[in-house]
Amino acid sequence: MSDFRRAFSGAPWEAKVGYCRAVRAGPHVWVTGTVALNDDGSVHAPGDAGAQAARCFEIIGKALESVGAGLSDVVRTRMFVTDISRWEEIGAAHGAVFRDHPPATTMVEVSRFIGPDFLVEIEADAFVAEG
Repeated sequence: MSDFRRAFSGAPWEAKVGYCRAVRAGPHVWVTGTVALNDDGSVHAPGDAGAQAARCFEIIGKALESVGAGLSDVVRTRMFVTDISRWEEIGAAHGAVFRDHPPATTMVEVSRFIGPDFLVEIEADAFVAEG
């Protein structure tokens, strides 16, 4: 019997590729790379990297909540972006979420994502302290 808790967002790639949005094992939570999808499956805010990053954090927050964690438990983020020159708008979205509990983070430029309108993809790791 496994002690893993899993969360799914309903993104079309989860079933096709065989992954979930988040996995929790004990106090540790890993949230997979998250792009800015609207609930209907469309790309959120095409062309707006800051709004896409903010949407990624909304999706990540929901995944964390579904396994008994929250954004304040995040200890590490990884932001993959298609244009590093837009770091300030993406960073501002990160800062709006984590200003009071900053995690370790990385931002790396990549050539592209699974869809051409995605500008950012974000991963998060969390640790849920006892008590």
